[in-house]
Amino acid sequence: MKVFKNKIIIAGIIFILLLIFIYGLNQITYLQKVHSTFENYYAFRDCATLIKKTNQYGVCRTESGQTIKIVKFRGKWYLDGDLPCGFLCF
Repeated sequence: MKVFKNKIIIAGIIFILLLIFIYGLNQITYLQKVHSTFENYYAFRDCATLIKKTNQYGVCRTESGQTIKIVKFRGKWYLDGDLPCGFLCF
């Protein structure tokens, strides 16, 4: 009976780890898609009005009225000032 209980505990732990792995993989895929195009990132940031767009950046107004700048960095789109390299971008 004890062996059966141990197998159930191990199976439960493996199942939970598998769920965490699948969730993490899903988040990575989602974020790659969001950053891949200006349009995807524009929608992700809840932009309501496009003010200006070039090949390297875009400015939009969110639904809350905030004006934000979206910039292209290393082939992906990010919020200006929120680049993935921190202070090493200079």
